Amino acid sequence: MGNADIGLIGLAVMGQNLVLNMDDHGFTVAVFNRTVSKVDEFLNGSAKETRVIGAHSIEELVGALKAPRRVMLMVRAGPAVDELIERLIPLLAPGDIIIDGGNSNYCDSIRRAAYIESKGLLFVGTGVSGGEEGARHGPSIMPGGSPAAWPLIQPIFQAIAAKVKRPGGGEDPCCDWVGENGAGHYIKMVHNGIEYGDMQLICEAYHLMREGLGMSAGAMHNVMAQWNKGKLDSFLIEITRDILAYKDEDGLPLVDKILDMAGQKGTGRWTSISALEEGIPLTMIVEAVLGRSLSALKDERTAASRVLSGPDPKIRGGTKGFVDDLREAVYASKIISYTQGYMLMRVAAQEYHWNLNYGGIAQMWRGGCIIRSAFLGKIKEAYNREPGLVNLLLDPYFKRQIQAAQPMWRRVIVQAVQKGIPVPTMSSALAFFDGYRREWLPANLLQAQRDYFGAHMYERVDQPRGKFFHTNWKGGSGTATSGAYTA
Repeated sequence: MGNADIGLIGLAVMGQNLVLNMDDHGFTVAVFNRTVSKVDEFLNGSAKETRVIGAHSIEELVGALKAPRRVMLMVRAGPAVDELIERLIPLLAPGDIIIDGGNSNYCDSIRRAAYIESKGLLFVGTGVSGGEEGARHGPSIMPGGSPAAWPLIQPIFQAIAAKVKRPGGGEDPCCDWVGENGAGHYIKMVHNGIEYGDMQLICEAYHLMREGLGMSAGAMHNVMAQWNKGKLDSFLIEITRDILAYKDEDGLPLVDKILDMAGQKGTGRWTSISALEEGIPLTMIVEAVLGRSLSALKDERTAASRVLSGPDPKIRGGTKGFVDDLREAVYASKIISYTQGYMLMRVAAQEYHWNLNYGGIAQMWRGGCIIRSAFLGKIKEAYNREPGLVNLLLDPYFKRQIQAAQPMWRRVIVQAVQKGIPVPTMSSALAFFDGYRREWLPANLLQAQRDYFGAHMYERVDQPRGKFFHTNWKGGSGTATSGAYTA
């Protein structure tokens, strides 16, 4: 039996940086990589003069670990994870832990937890957010899986995680136990979906300033710098500020030379699919995913731009007034995005029997991760005030903020529509808000339509809930004893 505290398989940049982070905090790490030469390159490079132990086989890696053995996988999500699990299981003993630190689908983590536990081992599926820099200096870590594993990995994970200051002094790690089986990867998935929404929202603000107001990259840099000093203070606003200031070799803004096609790896789409399956109106994140899909149709858009036209995009009037309105519109839309994300987590917790700590999730996201922001402190405060809070919009702080932002939010969207500048996340956020705040929606007509063509039945406002009716719309009516809203 060896003396390494943890083993890590997968020495891409994220894996290497996590190892160096662990070493900085006094932990001995054994490492292995499928391309074995990468182990030696790492040991002779950035891991030189560290405690890191190189292994040239999985067997050697496992042999270097102290009991209970902890093995963390930092490999591409999918079959590679299952393949490594199969190779590890015969080498491990009851109570040892396999940790999947990649961007795995939560459904895979639910399956893997059951399978690994059936072998007498423990499983952790953990989200790790913050990119390469976060991995090196302090990421947000979202572990879930076998509860018995948490005390065995907690000292390592909380030591290497980002830290945020407490209001009364001291620091808290951006890492805590999330829940059973796939909960960790589910929360990371929702994090990534919210990240999609935040990024698209900032891009819509950029679009309005660039095309509507005709602002230069330098002028927009100044706007982002100001926004980052207030309630929009966040990592994504901060990097947008820096991007807008960055000059190419010829002294011109580099951002203007980047092709307008966005990529995606799938986690935003997974979040959208989960929301559709759970029946949660995750409109902002869905629109953000579709915004990337629309951007990918570059050749079609170029051809369409030659034959389809719209209004003059120039927004007349004072630039400062519109930019001030835009700041409030972005903040209000951001509130809606997180509201919807938390709605999805609540229903998933019920579906999968997870006991999620919603304030704790906001705490995990406050530092280290891509969506880290001052805003998340307000969410934590909301759940501290009311742990059973059903919806963020019902919290006093967020209710006040939305009410105050409404006039500016609406003015921005009206201008965008009139000028033909697409703002899909911003406008869908407002549409959700206007729907959620109404006691009555026109779904009565929709249900009548469903009953007309499919006999799907309906409830009546003048009868007890749960009593269903069917009408022969061409004449006569009847009753029914059960409903079929899901048909």
